[in-house]
Amino acid sequence: MSIAIVGLLAALSAAAAAGMRIALPLLAIGLLQSDSLWYNVPLLSAIHPPVLLGILTSWSLFELFGSKKLLGQRVNQLLQLILSPVVGGLMAITAIKISSVDLQPLWIVATVGGLLAFVLKLVQVGWFFRLQGLPLWVIFLEDALCVFLVFFAFNAPEQGGLIAMFLLWLSVRSSGEWYRWYKSAKKG
Repeated sequence: MSIAIVGLLAALSAAAAAGMRIALPLLAIGLLQSDSLWYNVPLLSAIHPPVLLGILTSWSLFELFGSKKLLGQRVNQLLQLILSPVVGGLMAITAIKISSVDLQPLWIVATVGGLLAFVLKLVQVGWFFRLQGLPLWVIFLEDALCVFLVFFAFNAPEQGGLIAMFLLWLSVRSSGEWYRWYKSAKKG
């Protein structure tokens, strides 16, 4: 497989992780890059690593434990919906930089990554409101999948990219179902 395609699949995998959580994938990237921490992450590389570690750890704990209650889910959904395009773009650029692929221009990679993260989060928010809260097993699955996608982005980009494309396909199919439900509820 071409190196550029592998890099793009890694970027999609990392951006899909940002479509599920915000701080957890950023924390995972820093911890996976033990020698350089967040050196390859745009914007975050300017923050002192111990301060960033504290912020991302606290936020990740809130994402993990706060999402188990309905109020925490609502707060998480709002914050993640607003920040998912930015973090998705940052994650995509970071995956390209770490994989040492010369894929230019980077703003296109960031835009695609941000849009992927936003679409995944938008569909999830739609289901959150339709179901009036996500079941606990879905939240645990989302947490695990988020960490696996970050891990796959750097260790198995082909598989991670395929999972990201499957999630996009599932989101498109799911949004169609959500829209049909909305139209039938509006009529009745």
